[in-house]
Amino acid sequence: MLFDTHVHLNADQFDEDLEEVLGRAKEAGVEYMVVVGFDEKTINRAMALVERYDFLYAAVGWHPVDAIDMKDEHLQWLEELSSHRKVVALGEMGLDYHWDKSPKEVQKQVFREQIRLAKKVKLPIIIHNREADRDIVDMLKEENASEVGGIMHCFGGSVEIAQECLDMNFHISLGGPVTFKNAKRPKQVAKAVPLDRLLIETDCPYLAPHPNRGKRNEPAYVKLVAEQIAELRELEYDHVVQQTTENAKKLFGIS
Repeated sequence: MLFDTHVHLNADQFDEDLEEVLGRAKEAGVEYMVVVGFDEKTINRAMALVERYDFLYAAVGWHPVDAIDMKDEHLQWLEELSSHRKVVALGEMGLDYHWDKSPKEVQKQVFREQIRLAKKVKLPIIIHNREADRDIVDMLKEENASEVGGIMHCFGGSVEIAQECLDMNFHISLGGPVTFKNAKRPKQVAKAVPLDRLLIETDCPYLAPHPNRGKRNEPAYVKLVAEQIAELRELEYDHVVQQTTENAKKLFGIS
């Protein structure tokens, strides 16, 4: 019973064959998925999907790349959506220093506003971090984000950064990169993080795991992530699946 904690089934890449993609996920043993919305279009699509399928849940937030487009009414909208029975987290939110569409100070302000909202509505947060390790960790500390905790999504940082996040009540989620041959850091993290704080994801349609690297990713491939973690930790596959699913259900409040 796999739990893919981060999917973008609301992306255009799944418009043509969503039913087939969901069918393959079921065949692979994926029982639950969280569809992540990060702007107006993808949030609306995520909400439509979770209304349609009982095994899908939603996270809603504002992506740092698009922070410059976020208005006060969007924050109000996120607050309204947070009370929906199938919204289990706020996010993805955070900092992205790779793209320069939104100035860093704007990203930081939008990030702070969403952390504060999460504390108000008592939902965990899903963190997007690209080339911003130190600022992310410092801001989570400053805003006392440990009150709600959440997920360091598709974690690519060091074991030391992972430990700082664990100390703040965050889970570490690993995706396709843990299967890449030369990806040393994710493999080190996969071995170091306590199993009861580890989650798995695809981030589909992006970052497909080996041997599908470079192709469109999909939820069925989360099995490859779980297999790699089991191998790295020298554990039974079923044990990794059971524990990561339990972790996700507990964090998201899914009984």
